[in-house]
Amino acid sequence: MGAACERWRQRVSLTHSRRTAPPMPGSAFPIEAVATGWRLPGIANLHSHAFQRAMAGLAERQTDPADSFWTWRETMYRMAGRFDPDTLHAVAAQLYVEMLEAGYTTVCEFHYLHHAPDGRPYATPTAMSDALVAAAREAGIRLTLLPVLYMAGGFDGRALGPRQQRFGHDVDAYLRLFEALHARQDDLLRVGCALHSLRAVPADAMRAVLDALPPGTRIHVHIAEQRAEVQDCLAVRGARPVEWLLGNAPVDDRWTLVHATHLDDGEVAGIARSGATVAICPTTEANLGDGLFRLRDYLDAGGAWGIGSDSHVSVSPVEELRWLEYGQRLASGRRNVAVGPSCTSVGATLLRGALDSAARATAFDDADGDAIVLDDRSPLLAGATVDDVADRWIFSGNCAALREVRVAGRRVVADGQHPDRDLIAARYASVLRDRLLA
Repeated sequence: MGAACERWRQRVSLTHSRRTAPPMPGSAFPIEAVATGWRLPGIANLHSHAFQRAMAGLAERQTDPADSFWTWRETMYRMAGRFDPDTLHAVAAQLYVEMLEAGYTTVCEFHYLHHAPDGRPYATPTAMSDALVAAAREAGIRLTLLPVLYMAGGFDGRALGPRQQRFGHDVDAYLRLFEALHARQDDLLRVGCALHSLRAVPADAMRAVLDALPPGTRIHVHIAEQRAEVQDCLAVRGARPVEWLLGNAPVDDRWTLVHATHLDDGEVAGIARSGATVAICPTTEANLGDGLFRLRDYLDAGGAWGIGSDSHVSVSPVEELRWLEYGQRLASGRRNVAVGPSCTSVGATLLRGALDSAARATAFDDADGDAIVLDDRSPLLAGATVDDVADRWIFSGNCAALREVRVAGRRVVADGQHPDRDLIAARYASVLRDRLLA
């Protein structure tokens, strides 16, 4: 919690008018008043590249008049080349503490830094994945680890470039990695499959991997993130990315399509019919200039969706949800866009959507012990009621306003802070100064 927010909390004595009433009418929204505030389920972060937390704010100088995702990627490659298991552990642990303090209790880690920077496998092939698992254990967050299959440098099948070598596997090596990690699943760890993108995974390799996965495996894929990707897919495969995927893969409720920003009407309807979840990452998509997801059309089609913090220019479900709505307002010229016929509250509709997608995208089907408690001492929630607390939390400021977070019944945040935040932050700062930015 920021210093300004903490000063307000110390200075302001609040009266809290709350009703221990049923959830908001028609919303089935699971929030309840408790002695210390408002309790609701923990929030799942459906898309994360942990190492990119270390470069947040370092790609904000113009390098080209036409700066875009493709020029941002140059900065990302430079940062990716500096990581080893120890530095990845330090950065990921810091990130996961930040997530918990913001209200995320599960993270889907889309992990492609597999090998040493020169592309040679580590002596322990799972070393980089092990670092992420250890960081999640240290912080206390649930982890859905998604090792990434990355094989080609473009739709034309070109070989990986020198800076992409550490990402790459052939199908057999990838399946060995997946099997080694999958065998380690437990109550706080799930292992799924990530296909980096259609441009990075040839069609025959995708089919071979999908055929080999255990039943029920969750599958995540970047798709239709940039207009250039759509154009290249049309040129090489004769279809738009989502159109091609829906026609060539068994897309169902095991799948999470990350971004899916550039869709036509048929693709919007097709994803919704499939039962797949779309992981929308508004702050990263805005930072990269990617575009806006067609949220209103997708809601009307009955589609499932969740949020992710992706490159971690922000680590806040409040900000992701708020900017998901604000992007729609800016594009449409209307207010209060993300609502449904049975619930006119934008905040409740957004939170309900994010909560509903969690189990299908993360594979944590039973996370009843995960909860966050909004702090009734926060000025942002002064006088809140069950009817307005969701809107107040998302739309009234940038303080996390969290009092407590529990994962699997264990308290991992108390009075707004993780117990090991200072130790983990000091290690992160040392790694950043002395190794990653030196």
